[in-house]
Amino acid sequence: MFHSIYVGSTSACFELDNRAPFLSPTPYSVSLDGVEKLNGTENVFSLFDLAPDRDYAVALRMGGEEARLAIHTRPETCAISVRAFGVVGDGVTDDTAAIQRAVNLLPEGGRLVVPEGAYLTGPILLKSHMTLELQAGATLLGRTDKAAYPALPATAEDIDGGKPVHFGAFEGLARDMYASLITAEYARDIAIVGQGRLDGNAQNADWWQTFKDDPVARPRVLFMNRCEDVTVHGVTACNSPSWHLHPYYCKGVALYDVSVSAPKNSPNTDALDPECCDGVEIVGCRFSVGDDCIAIKSGKLPLYRMCPAAATRHTIRNCLMSFGHGAVTLGSEISGGIRDLSVSQCLFRQTDRGLRIKTRRGRGQSCYIDGIAFDNIRMEGVVTPIVMNMWYRCVDPDGDSEYVQGRAPLPVDERTPRLGRFRFSNMDCVDAQAAACYCDGLPEMPIDEVTFENVRVAFADDAKPAVPSMFTGAPERCRMGLYFENVRRVVLKNVHIDGQAGEPVVTLGVDEIVAE
Repeated sequence: MFHSIYVGSTSACFELDNRAPFLSPTPYSVSLDGVEKLNGTENVFSLFDLAPDRDYAVALRMGGEEARLAIHTRPETCAISVRAFGVVGDGVTDDTAAIQRAVNLLPEGGRLVVPEGAYLTGPILLKSHMTLELQAGATLLGRTDKAAYPALPATAEDIDGGKPVHFGAFEGLARDMYASLITAEYARDIAIVGQGRLDGNAQNADWWQTFKDDPVARPRVLFMNRCEDVTVHGVTACNSPSWHLHPYYCKGVALYDVSVSAPKNSPNTDALDPECCDGVEIVGCRFSVGDDCIAIKSGKLPLYRMCPAAATRHTIRNCLMSFGHGAVTLGSEISGGIRDLSVSQCLFRQTDRGLRIKTRRGRGQSCYIDGIAFDNIRMEGVVTPIVMNMWYRCVDPDGDSEYVQGRAPLPVDERTPRLGRFRFSNMDCVDAQAAACYCDGLPEMPIDEVTFENVRVAFADDAKPAVPSMFTGAPERCRMGLYFENVRRVVLKNVHIDGQAGEPVVTLGVDEIVAE
């Protein structure tokens, strides 16, 4: 009836054994060693305030049935409170130095505990083999003065004559950047857990107003560069100066039962942007931000040529995405490509798009996206459920150029991206607005294959016109069915479009269409 997906030293995360998107069809209650701890309706739930290196019995009661599970928490070397290092925690006094001293002196394998309170802080640098625990009611609150955030170089020269060492990045390039609220570089075996908050406090600063004129990239709430075996469990991240959570060239990243929020009008506040990472697991998370909820990236072409890496083996399951530009976005910085992405049992509410692929000529032949599967997805009020755009009008200097936006076919060369196979199954999309699907490939490099099976899209009675796909001169659409342009093969099995204006399926430059 349920299983564990993470057991740390003081917290654990569990997932129900069903196929429903995000929410359990039946409410449940959970007890720990015979004491009731919570009542839930989501498919993923967590327990906190556990003791290290101890056996526990977890019981779940649902619909008159009960299931039990035995867990054993991880051991640790010690647990130290930041209050032992002189923090004040009043939200006014600068606690940066005291918290950083605590991190620096924490023994390997130890847990640094942040108890209830508001801790005003600048950037904190984590190290390997540590757990940072933010207990209920604890907030790390970002300072609002830019001077508190030191600039990290994009690269530093290896004085022994080796390759440059990378430290900073943003929007697909190695870039000078302000240190993030929490930063980890070249570290491993890190856990950030608890019921507390990482608050970038950008709504009280000028990060959202002045970023276009600053040559140094804005901080994130959490930036991890070339880290391995990182777990983020339970915490809330909010109000970041830019992207919230940014794993960069990392291996083995897991995010469980995490919440990310920012105002709908906050610029570039993506919730989670794993970039050039291998093995990312995102389960039971809730995202509501001013840009994309999850944006999977693999750099622009100069970064790929310098440090080639694809985004590989990502899993997204039992998550809720609300109000963002895209629920799950691929790109637009994807010159390294994306392989093997699974998105299942997710609920998308009032995002502009469900799946959003953004690429363009110039991302390069290594920009190959393949093995993308969506299954058991519900979308509510999503403007356009599926968008694949190979003409993305990006902020690059040549974004509006004839090379990027011209509709005549061009020769295929080392700059030409490619989209492979995409499968969408068991999807129910209600109250759509602009289009059910808008897939727009290049004439010289059509999308390989798009399969829809057991998919229903129903348009809202009061649907409003909107632009489904961002390219130069893109027209607004309203209640457009499935649109496929420059796609080699389209497979439609048990697909229903309700309330569309015009034909349910529109094709242009499609080599083969199979409908059952």
